[in-house]
Amino acid sequence: MRQPRRSWAASTELAGHEPHWPKKFAVHPRYTGGVNENAKNPASDTQLPKQYAPADVEARLYAKWVADGRFVADENSEKEPYAVVIPPPNVTGKLHLGHAMDHTAIDSTVRRKRMQGFEALFLPGTDHAGISTQNVVEKELAAEGLTRHDLGREAFVERVWEWKHQYGGAISDQMRRIGDGVDWSRERFTLDEGLSSAVQTMFKRLYEDDLIYRARRIINWCPRCHTALSDIEVEHSDDQGELVSMRYGDGEDSLVVATTRVETMLGDTGVAVHPSDERYRHLVGRTIELPLVGRQIPVVADEHVDPEFGTGAVKVTPAHDPNDFEIGQRHQLDAPLIMDEDAAITAEGPFAGMDRYEARAAITEALRAQGRIVAEKRPYEHAVGHCERCKTVVEPRLSLQWFVKVESLAKRAGDAVRNGETKIYPPEQEKRYFAWVDNLLDWCISRQLWWGHRIPIWYGPNGEEVCVGPGEEAPEGYVQDEDVLDTWFSSGLWPFSTLGWPDQTAALKKFYPTASLMTGQDILFFWVVRMMMFGTYAMDEVPFKEVFLHGLIRDDEGKKMSKSRGNGIDPLDIVDNYGTDALRFLMARGLQPGSDLNVSNELAEIARNFCNKLWNATRFALMSGATVEADFDPTSEDLSLIDRWILSRLSHTVQTVDTYWEAYEFAKATDALYHFAWDDVCDWYLELTKPVINSGDAAAADRTRRVLGHVLDQLLRLLHPIIPFVTEELWQNLIGSQEESLTVAAWPTPGLIDDVAQAQVEQLKELVTEIRRFRSDQGVKPSQTVAARLSGLAEVGLAQQEPLIRTLAKLEDAEDFNSTAELAVTDQLSVQLDTRGTIDVAAERARLDKALAAAQKELTQCSKKLGNEGFLAKAPAEVVEKIRGRATSAESDIARIESQLERLAAS
Repeated sequence: MRQPRRSWAASTELAGHEPHWPKKFAVHPRYTGGVNENAKNPASDTQLPKQYAPADVEARLYAKWVADGRFVADENSEKEPYAVVIPPPNVTGKLHLGHAMDHTAIDSTVRRKRMQGFEALFLPGTDHAGISTQNVVEKELAAEGLTRHDLGREAFVERVWEWKHQYGGAISDQMRRIGDGVDWSRERFTLDEGLSSAVQTMFKRLYEDDLIYRARRIINWCPRCHTALSDIEVEHSDDQGELVSMRYGDGEDSLVVATTRVETMLGDTGVAVHPSDERYRHLVGRTIELPLVGRQIPVVADEHVDPEFGTGAVKVTPAHDPNDFEIGQRHQLDAPLIMDEDAAITAEGPFAGMDRYEARAAITEALRAQGRIVAEKRPYEHAVGHCERCKTVVEPRLSLQWFVKVESLAKRAGDAVRNGETKIYPPEQEKRYFAWVDNLLDWCISRQLWWGHRIPIWYGPNGEEVCVGPGEEAPEGYVQDEDVLDTWFSSGLWPFSTLGWPDQTAALKKFYPTASLMTGQDILFFWVVRMMMFGTYAMDEVPFKEVFLHGLIRDDEGKKMSKSRGNGIDPLDIVDNYGTDALRFLMARGLQPGSDLNVSNELAEIARNFCNKLWNATRFALMSGATVEADFDPTSEDLSLIDRWILSRLSHTVQTVDTYWEAYEFAKATDALYHFAWDDVCDWYLELTKPVINSGDAAAADRTRRVLGHVLDQLLRLLHPIIPFVTEELWQNLIGSQEESLTVAAWPTPGLIDDVAQAQVEQLKELVTEIRRFRSDQGVKPSQTVAARLSGLAEVGLAQQEPLIRTLAKLEDAEDFNSTAELAVTDQLSVQLDTRGTIDVAAERARLDKALAAAQKELTQCSKKLGNEGFLAKAPAEVVEKIRGRATSAESDIARIESQLERLAAS
């Protein structure tokens, strides 16, 4: 009996990061990870083992691919290039499911392009991850009772390099485990010599073009890591805090302001109101006394203030709030720092030396004692930024930092998408892209760290400043800036620095601009926009022609995966328990543009089962004598209806997969392959071939073996980019050679298309399915034949297929025939069955009675609507016609079922 159609609950939106299965996987009995050193190579045996064991295959095949240079891209090739650079993972980390999703999209695409004849490059590498890596080593030092300052800068950096050399290769090993077909000869690191030269060159060009400057601005400051943070290094969460409203001034000349950070009032240098707010017009231009401090601060009118929010008056602390800083700049307000790098109070007075939280409580109490507290709301939930690394609450802080002036760079990056130089998938993500580039603020690029690209600015003894490029020397007596560059500065150069820029290398000429960028939508601004700015500036050409943005990964309840939630999943857990192909298939079948993917162990099992199904199908084909012949031409063969049907379905599948793949619709492409492989090939075609192969007609059997071999050959090629290991192992067995490889085999192209054959076989399948369903409902044993007469076969072109239909449905042609049941499969196809002695008459009567009641109910409902003049007057003509058709069909069903009941009574 035909297996039910498999459905895939592909979620709508991509994720997640930092993984662990919610429930522990049960280790598959045939696969526990690692390599079975004693296992035989199946490709050397006469037939495949009964079961697929990934551990016996994956490491062996990957090592051979690398040794044979299958992934090496030739920059001197005449082939059309197709290059993708890896989104470089942090050297401190390990791959999570977010990486697995990225890598599945990239690797499967590059593998397909390689098969299509492109000079395909998947370029690997890792990011030095300034804050993360420095934190890891500082923790090691702390365990030894040391700090980085005890070692000094040079010795500390050397210690970090030692850590990198010892532990920094974990991700490369994991990439091999998940089958990444990268060109390892081109592996890069954002602090390697070549990329360091690129960073210095880029900094100097921007500096000399007056696009880099040093200024005091508000930045995200981590009191624990003692460095500025980029926005992506700040995690926002809704925390429980307090909202305190307090009165500045007295009587009619007073104002009430509210804040969640009471301690910052020590640094207030003004109060702002909206220019049109009549309540405070009389105070604008005057001063008001700052409580506890006693100094007079001005009341200013500023468009930034929302008069409808709260009291319509806001305190202005220019040194500790980004919006307040802008207000302060517009009105020339002082900006005193009232906290140090540890977030301790430095302002003179009774609160000096207190931690910010101690000061918050003490200042609130002091204001309360003076009767200045108007209202207090506790708890008060509001968004609070935390350092991504240490989870410390981030402090907005005025600081002297280096910035990139982004206006002209952002405009060029925005224009590149607007004029089609770079296309974004899905297109709706363009709005987010433009929202960033059209409103971009200058980028803080300096970090107060020791690990990273040190800013190439040197200061002279008399305040002189010089930018030193690669290969240049600073003047004697000059001292280099202490800060390093934001990690995103070097990764912003990634698409061209990894190809040799600033040198004009053959690789740069061949592979830049890269073809595509595939990454998570959550770093659209932080990485994608910066690469676009730097690429169009340095190369005068976009860094990639297309951008595919996928969503986040969520658990089976739709929650974003993270370590803190305890619902993360390590992709190697899936590999260890289900095999690499199962991981990749799971990722690909959920990869939709801009949509998230819900992951569960049940979906991993479906993916593994699919690989096993493919294994069993190929094993059957080999035992049946299937062959793969290079000169096989389906269009010139005298083929059976069944063979023409499967070849036509193959061609349609190739067309469908190509269409979806070019639009980055990985999930739809994978789903099309899944159903073609499982439904058409495994569930139907293999079964349909058995009677032919066993018929004794040698010529027919030989043609079917050739078609079967060809279909599997093409199917394995189509699936190879997604599930490379099992397909390679099966294909080498199918063609009888270990020296050939799917990695460079030609990608399938559409061949024979026969829509008539497809329509005819679909009716054959429907007929057989209905008969099987009837047999199952009646409890007829699978081995038992039933006498039957088939009607309408000639009308639908299936007359020659009657013997096959009878074989598949276990029907016999008996002379003593008495119809006791009838199945109307289509308007033209029907079957009469003589079920005497084979079915439970009472059960069949019950089934028919139920079907009759349903048909009568349908007729009653349709007749009621058709008899309603109001309905007929208002309903669209096509709706009325549809209901008339349903009524006619119900009448026909009633007549047919009543006839069947009469025959059943006579049986």
